[in-house]
Amino acid sequence: MALQPGSPAPQFTLFSTEKKEISLADYKGRKIVLHFFPLAFTSVCTTQLCTMRDNFGYYAGLNAVVLGISVDSLFTLAKFKEENNYQFDLLSDFNKEVSSAYGALYTDFAFGMKGVSKRAAFVIDEQQNIVYAEVLESAGDLPDFAAIAEAVK
Repeated sequence: MALQPGSPAPQFTLFSTEKKEISLADYKGRKIVLHFFPLAFTSVCTTQLCTMRDNFGYYAGLNAVVLGISVDSLFTLAKFKEENNYQFDLLSDFNKEVSSAYGALYTDFAFGMKGVSKRAAFVIDEQQNIVYAEVLESAGDLPDFAAIAEAVK
């Protein structure tokens, strides 16, 4: 069953592009915006994360943390972050456990790839409950950025 607003957010610990472990629990007491994306360096994923980059001040002003998650390696994500000047952490879900826990994992993707993160967005409140959940079936669609911004308010 898909995660719904009011549900506790599944806890996780993943490695960031700085090779540090980041846990959801580290941000208890702050709002969190989680963006799952299929693959670094693809056009729609770049648009998704650049939109968050360009609106980062809005989220920072509300004391919200932005995190990006994909099944790419942390080394690929580090290059992606560097080339696009993202101010937020990108986390590697290489083992696909977090994408699966959030219901954001394609069994089958393009070009015969299996186990790729779906494009999805979640807003998690200070008590680590989900207040907004959007999991997209089409990798060509972007999340509803206006709804995400409203959920963070």
